[in-house]
Amino acid sequence: MSNEREAGPPLVQSVDRALSILEILARRRGAGVTEIGKELGVHKSTAFRLLAALESRGFVEQTQDRGSYRLGLGVVRLAGAVAAQLDVSREGLAACERLAAELGETVNIAIRDSDRAVNVTQSRGAASIASHDWVGRQTPLHATSSGKILLAFAPAQVRAAVLGDLRPLERFTAATLTGEAELTAELDRAVVAGWACTAEEYEVGLNAVAAPIRGADGSVVAALSVSGPAYRMDRASFPEVAKLVILAADEVSSRMGHVS
Repeated sequence: MSNEREAGPPLVQSVDRALSILEILARRRGAGVTEIGKELGVHKSTAFRLLAALESRGFVEQTQDRGSYRLGLGVVRLAGAVAAQLDVSREGLAACERLAAELGETVNIAIRDSDRAVNVTQSRGAASIASHDWVGRQTPLHATSSGKILLAFAPAQVRAAVLGDLRPLERFTAATLTGEAELTAELDRAVVAGWACTAEEYEVGLNAVAAPIRGADGSVVAALSVSGPAYRMDRASFPEVAKLVILAADEVSSRMGHVS
């Protein structure tokens, strides 16, 4: 009879144990297979298999003393991704404030969180609608300008998951794009033009234009958008507004280490 502790179905149990190993190594600054197995309450061979899987993805590595493990660079990459999300909020604030002052509208920076966009920075211009506080708010990728940018430049599997037929896209207004073909065409246009827009697609009376913010490696890490009432920021103004939004987004990209 095995005395290994139970933690639900096999796959969930393995994930739980793998995460526990990372916590053990973070706490101890390194540990051997026997020590890890004992703390997990599993056989040494089980601990070794879990460590091998984590090592293959770079999340742990063996020290010079073979059989002893420590956290690997894979963990650093994940931490770096989180840091980049925090950095873009800090590095983008000045550009957002200048653009908000220039246009008089609300300027936001959003990052992608799975199939949603999350606003992390907001600056309001003198003419902006004060009732809209977007910071921390999750918004749909398919119905907002920032979301379209984040979706347009997202990995293919993310696009497929959002646009696929796993679930229908939610319609927020009569103008919301919910068809896969029309939305795909819109995203492709955004990639070519370098900006995306929404015209009353998420809220009636609200229009927006967004452009991508890139990290040091050139990947799109966030979107910078300006939004305003449709009567003041109409479709005809989008191209001119987009030029200013792109300039602001490029400024933030530069501060994030991107060289165009």
